[in-house]
Amino acid sequence: MSRPKRSLAAVVAGVAVLSLVTAVPATAQSATGAPAAQKCSDEPQDLPVHEFTDHRELGGELERIERVSGGVVDVDEIGRSNRGREIWSARAGSGPKAVLLTSEIHGNEKTGTDALLRLLRFVGTSDSPKAERWRDELTIVAIPKMNPDAAELDRRGNDMTWDDVVQRYPQLADAEPAWNYYTGELQGDDYSQRPGFDINRDYNPDLSYEPKAADFPGTSADTGWYLSPETRAVRDVYIGLEEEFGTVDTYVDLHHQGACYVMPDDPDRFVTMSISGKFVDDPAQTPGYEEYADEYDLDYAKQLNVAAYNALQGKANKNPLFGNITLYPQDINLPGTGLGSFALNGSGAVLFEVRGQTQTLGQKYREQLVRTVYTGLDGILSSVASGQVDNLDPAVYDAIPPRGPSIGDRARTVAEP
Repeated sequence: MSRPKRSLAAVVAGVAVLSLVTAVPATAQSATGAPAAQKCSDEPQDLPVHEFTDHRELGGELERIERVSGGVVDVDEIGRSNRGREIWSARAGSGPKAVLLTSEIHGNEKTGTDALLRLLRFVGTSDSPKAERWRDELTIVAIPKMNPDAAELDRRGNDMTWDDVVQRYPQLADAEPAWNYYTGELQGDDYSQRPGFDINRDYNPDLSYEPKAADFPGTSADTGWYLSPETRAVRDVYIGLEEEFGTVDTYVDLHHQGACYVMPDDPDRFVTMSISGKFVDDPAQTPGYEEYADEYDLDYAKQLNVAAYNALQGKANKNPLFGNITLYPQDINLPGTGLGSFALNGSGAVLFEVRGQTQTLGQKYREQLVRTVYTGLDGILSSVASGQVDNLDPAVYDAIPPRGPSIGDRARTVAEP
């Protein structure tokens, strides 16, 4: 049976609302007090997403935050998407440690953008000791909705054809299209008429890399090419921060995963979020990557993840869903991701993967998931600003529960993150 295709009109208008089979009666509770998991599906559906911030709203809200903060938050256009939409950065603080935060590299993974807006409102307008410490000790640069074309289409891939690529890079005229070029059906979306790329495989740890025909089509285990204007915009911000600070201390990328993963010790509890600091094999032991070995710092990435984990566990008594945090699978080697490439350049890298993309959950649980992301970011920023991150034991990271199995009635259709 062919996969059902999602109607863009239904997604944008928020009509034809379908009830997701993960709905649980209010009285159903696990032993922890969190809602008990019941039947779950990763089947793509037409679900509303209008409560999430769209591109037009993002531009207006960033302008408002810059204005009401009196310039404490400085908003800049850092580039344009392949279809000409603005990509913005928002910078706050004047501290010696640079922290880069990105969201919505996949356009159907939207909670991170709303969490970043909340964070920018706080750091830009609060006179609390926490906000003052963040501004004094950190320079925070957020790039919300870095893939705006995909976000407006509510899909994983951007809106870019191979012909667009060749027009930008004529040296690729005879090259085979990249392996991460989507032209078929994926997650309920039909790319045959509007192809695109998974741009989270478009990064390269060589920040000066230019596309070469001999490097195509590549594989998931290879580096990317900076084909898309979206990844080039983020790379250029990263280079600028390196030039200013020497090293980008921390990089956090905000994602979503499947809707139906459960805790490893309790199939009645859905995973709220998985986290990770490991994205590439040890460069010291990997041929061709030895030049990055001195900068790569997995222990620091683990400490940053522990800071996020501790912040969420600290609030689990009041909100049990904050306790359902697991470790993302560690057996991955993805140097073509932003996390992999920037980790190889010396940044402590952190992945957040909250529950469910829009084709499985829509905007259901939006507030809970946004609060989860925000709480984790709060833990990281507070720990880095205070210096307490250096006192955290990386071994705690290895003891975080691994992500349990998916109980979904449909197999996953795309690699994560």
